[in-house]
Amino acid sequence: MIQINSFNRSRFLYTKAFIVFFLLLAEATSGEAQQKPSVVVEDFKPASTNQAGSEYPQVNSEGRVRVRIKAPEANNVQLNINGVKYPLTKSSDGVWMGDSNPLDEGNHYYGLVIDGADVPDPGSTYIFGSGAWRNDIEIPARDQDFYAMKNVAHGQLREIFYYGNASQSIRHCFVYTPPDYDKDLTKRYPVLYLLHGYREGESGWGNQGHAGLIMDNLLAEAKAKPFIIVMENAGTTGDLSKRGGLAGFDFGVFEHILLEDVIPYIDTNFRTMADQAHRALAGLSMGGMQTKRITLANLNTF
Repeated sequence: MIQINSFNRSRFLYTKAFIVFFLLLAEATSGEAQQKPSVVVEDFKPASTNQAGSEYPQVNSEGRVRVRIKAPEANNVQLNINGVKYPLTKSSDGVWMGDSNPLDEGNHYYGLVIDGADVPDPGSTYIFGSGAWRNDIEIPARDQDFYAMKNVAHGQLREIFYYGNASQSIRHCFVYTPPDYDKDLTKRYPVLYLLHGYREGESGWGNQGHAGLIMDNLLAEAKAKPFIIVMENAGTTGDLSKRGGLAGFDFGVFEHILLEDVIPYIDTNFRTMADQAHRALAGLSMGGMQTKRITLANLNTF
């Protein structure tokens, strides 16, 4: 017979209550959006990520997103942001409109669901993220000044195609070069290889991440010294549902591509300082894990 003393019983009950709380929280924050407060601040403005001339989607000071689409034959239309769906209301002229709950600052992926079919919002830009091409919308951040477009000297975000011998394929990357790169053709630069997260791609740091604008502003304020940034596709092999998630991915595939394709191409075709002291590797999420594994195995390179 198992004895449970008062301390263990209390701990058991506390743990049970804790688990129930988070199950209820998960249920409340997943799937369909919950009831929104009746009072919405009506200071909506077109999002910065809209197609040129598009009035919708809009964002208000609370971080809510308002979408509008004409679909007179549709029976059900929803706004889908980050997997949370918000119902839209149809007017007599066949126009559907609706709002989201307040969202975190920054960039969000979204789309519309019309009678069960996922469709893009024609008023918004279309980018690659979270494993597919989809809409994105920017919720203004309080510190957005550091990545804002300003009247400063701008570098170039160059789109590069080249053949990789190790990967036996055409490679695609983006390379940021500082504003003075083409002025002094004798000057060489350090290089940062910047890796994206899982289900993202080589365009993410330049588009969603505003890497070029951040560098331009830092250089203009003398808060950084000029260097080159290389953003490659660091896709891995494996299935997240097996072998412990990302821990089971074969990071060696991209390690060989980076060492045998990417770095040699960049050092040959750009004015780099091609030594360990001036070559760095960094990444977000999955890219951070790749950075740790690749750099510790190649301390003479990074």
